Amino acid sequence: MPDEPSLHALRARFVFPVVGPPIAYGVVTMRGATIVSVGADALDCPVEDLGNVAILPGLINAHTHLEFSDLPQPLGSAGMTLPEWIRHVIAHRRAQASDVGQAVRSGLRESLLCGTTSLGEIATTDWRHLLYGDEDVMPSVTMFFEAIGPTRERAAAVAVAAEQFLSGSSANPQILPGLSPHAPYTVHTEFLTALVALSQKWQVPVVMHLAESREELELLRCGSGPFRDLLADLNSWNPHPSARHPSILEYLRQLAKAPRALVVHGNYLVAKEMELIAEHAARMAVVYCPRTHDYFRHDAFPLAQMLRLGVPVALGTDSRASNPDLSLLAEMRHVAEHHPDVRPSTVLELGTLAGARALGLEKLAGTLQIGKQANLAVIELTDVNPSDPHELLFAEKTPRVQTWVQGDWAS
Repeated sequence: MPDEPSLHALRARFVFPVVGPPIAYGVVTMRGATIVSVGADALDCPVEDLGNVAILPGLINAHTHLEFSDLPQPLGSAGMTLPEWIRHVIAHRRAQASDVGQAVRSGLRESLLCGTTSLGEIATTDWRHLLYGDEDVMPSVTMFFEAIGPTRERAAAVAVAAEQFLSGSSANPQILPGLSPHAPYTVHTEFLTALVALSQKWQVPVVMHLAESREELELLRCGSGPFRDLLADLNSWNPHPSARHPSILEYLRQLAKAPRALVVHGNYLVAKEMELIAEHAARMAVVYCPRTHDYFRHDAFPLAQMLRLGVPVALGTDSRASNPDLSLLAEMRHVAEHHPDVRPSTVLELGTLAGARALGLEKLAGTLQIGKQANLAVIELTDVNPSDPHELLFAEKTPRVQTWVQGDWAS
């Protein structure tokens, strides 16, 4: 029989289990890939004292596009409309024969360096075979196949590719499959129905960009505006009324039928739409991308209202095409700064347990608890002593120190 993995214990000024209060001078003990103790004392093993740091659960980035991880700066300019920005994305893709594998590997590595141990990734390319195979330590990835089908003809071909993706196995157990009907302006309503049915068949989550911009709402309501112009220029405009639902609410009703559904952005959701998501809180969540939201200068995000209504909210970085980096911790600090009515302890939950629940990983990740994966983010702290230790995580721009993935030191 193989030898049982040895114990490894880490002590920090504060341990943040998320499911309970911070533990001063707490200890997290790991045996192999699993947490076996969280508290004031270690099990029977030496303890490595990390000093003036916080130990958090590994951070959960619930929405990103790793294929843009080689961009040195966001595309376009701050404050531009979403349709204008999409034109920049298309031009970038046409102008550069990007090495998708290299971009993805860069994004995975950057995510680890930022303390992220789980990702919700939307992929236009099945890059699973592009990894070298030597990524011994990498974040877990829920890989959502991006499906675009504005017409019945195009949707039919993409549906075949989507099923092939789901039926293909990954050699890496850290990569799990999902589906992404891209957005209301690129997915025919009948295709959305088919994709939700496919998610039910394979029992995988779905993610959709929804209520992201005012231009999107104008297209659904009136069939006009900058998105119609963009789609016409791309020969993707479908004028038939059945191609789109007239309201976000109808899209949410369809997504609610999936085993699990993530609504990405949700910047312009209204109360009745939030209430529908709250009614399905066990299987639906909104993914707020704070710095991307800020880049496009959208109206103030209704985070406090969503939380009051019981809407599950997770956090994402989106991609380097609209964000300077992939730091989920920076997103959490942005939330703490711009949403002072949200408690710091809630901000921590948004970047950990809420993301794990959104991706269906809450039994494995998102908290520091016995039996869960030993995924840890270690953050340097300052010497101040606030009344709420959570404030230490967000008040200063201190760096991450270490990341652990299933008990392995990653950086």
